[in-house]
Amino acid sequence: MSRVEVVADPEVMSGDPCIAGTRVLAETIVVNLRAGYPIDHIFQAYTTLPDGAIEAAIGWAEAAGIDWQH
Repeated sequence: MSRVEVVADPEVMSGDPCIAGTRVLAETIVVNLRAGYPIDHIFQAYTTLPDGAIEAAIGWAEAAGIDWQH
């Protein structure tokens, strides 16, 4: 299994950080986590997310100094 990353591509979602290979913003995942949504709910809501996407978004948030916990 390859490692999932958060990437910023100017041609995808105006360059906002997304889960690689998707159009799901890392910030969207962080907002959902902060709101208390369970991980399975997030995967159901964003069906293109690969395994490891939540961890990648958390890593991105921590590196950016963004509080992701509720």
